[in-house]
Amino acid sequence: MKLYLDYNAGTPLAPRVLAAMSECLSGMPGNPSSTHQFGRAARARLDRAREQVAALVGAHASQVIFTSGGTEANNLALHAVTAGRTPGHLAVSAIEHPSVLEAARALQKSGWRLDLIEPDGNGRITVEALRRVLKPDTRLVSVMLANNETGVIQPIAELAACARAAGAVMHTDAVQAAGKVPVDFEATGAQLMTLSAHKLYGPKGAGALIVDKALELEPLLYGGGQERGLRAGTENIAAIVGFGVAAELAGEAREAEAVRQAELRDYLQAGLKSHAQITVFAESTQRLPNTLQFAVAGLDGETLLMQLDKAGIAVSSGSACASGKSEPSHVLLAMGVDPELARGAVRVSLGRETTRQDIDTLLGAIAEKIEWLNKAARVAGW
Repeated sequence: MKLYLDYNAGTPLAPRVLAAMSECLSGMPGNPSSTHQFGRAARARLDRAREQVAALVGAHASQVIFTSGGTEANNLALHAVTAGRTPGHLAVSAIEHPSVLEAARALQKSGWRLDLIEPDGNGRITVEALRRVLKPDTRLVSVMLANNETGVIQPIAELAACARAAGAVMHTDAVQAAGKVPVDFEATGAQLMTLSAHKLYGPKGAGALIVDKALELEPLLYGGGQERGLRAGTENIAAIVGFGVAAELAGEAREAEAVRQAELRDYLQAGLKSHAQITVFAESTQRLPNTLQFAVAGLDGETLLMQLDKAGIAVSSGSACASGKSEPSHVLLAMGVDPELARGAVRVSLGRETTRQDIDTLLGAIAEKIEWLNKAARVAGW
C-alpha cells in the first residue's frame, strides 16, 4: 500500500504539464533572448507561460518575474525592497516559511531591525497585531496568504491596507494558496506576491514573484537583464512552460477541487476528533480546503510519521523545508501551543488523487497507533 498525503510539500506532475515540458526539452533548442526563429519560438512559449501564471492570480503578464522557485522569489522580494537603502524596520509574521524568516534575519546583520508579528491562538495575523509592531520607518511587511502547516488563511487585504497606510511595501507568500483558493493580486493589496510551480502539479525548480510595476526594486542577480532586469540568467523554458500549464489547469480545477477536498478534510477531522487524545489545530478558523494539522497527546510527531511511513502512508510533521529538525513547529509555538504538544504535530494535505477510502485508510492506521500507545501506557502503569 502506498498512500501520498503530503501535497503541501510537493505534487506530482500533471500529465499535460509533463507533455508540454517534454516537447520543450526535446524540440526547443533556442534561447528566448535570441532573435532568430528558434529564439522567437522559445520566447513565444515563455510569453504564453507568463500569461497563464498571471491569469491564475489576476495579474498582468508584465508583472510576472520568473525565478527558480518560491524560496528565490521570497528572497528576491525582501532583497529588492531593502538593497541599497538606508536600513530601517521590517515587520514579518512569526509563522512565515523559513525562506522569509531566514532572509529577514540575514538582513538584521546589515543593520535592519526586525519585529515578528505574532498570530492569535487560531494562527491568524490580525491588523491589531500588525499595528503593534509598525514603526515610522517600517519599509516592508511580509505575511503569507495561507500557512503551509495549519492551512490558516490570512486577512491579507486588511493587513495590506494597514501596511501601505504606514508607508510600507506589502509582500505576501501565496505559494500554498494559489490554485487552492481564489487569489487576486490587485484585490489583496499586496505589491509583491510569491508563487511556486511544484505546489500546483507543476515542476520543482520554477517559481515567480508578482510585482507591482510602480515599485522601484533592486535585482538579486545581475547579468543579461532578463525578467525586467530583476532576475538575470537564461530562463528555464521547460520548467516555466510546465509552470504555465500547471497554473492554467489549477485555475480550471480549483473550484470543484476546493469543494471536494474540503469535504474530505472535514471527514478526516471528524474521524480524528473521535479520539480524545487528538488535538486539531486551528479547526475553527478559515483554512485551505486540503490542509489539516493535528497532534496525538503523548506521541511524538516524528514517531507517528515514521510508523505511518512503514504502513505506506506519507504525511508530514510540518514544513518539508524544515524536515530533520527536532524542534517543535515554530508556527504552533507562535500560536501559544504547548511545546510538548507541538512536538507531536502531523500535517495531512490532500490532493486531486485523494479519495474517501484514502481517508479511511489513514484513520484506521492512526487508530492502531493510538491503541498501541494506550496499551504501552497500561503496561508501563502510566
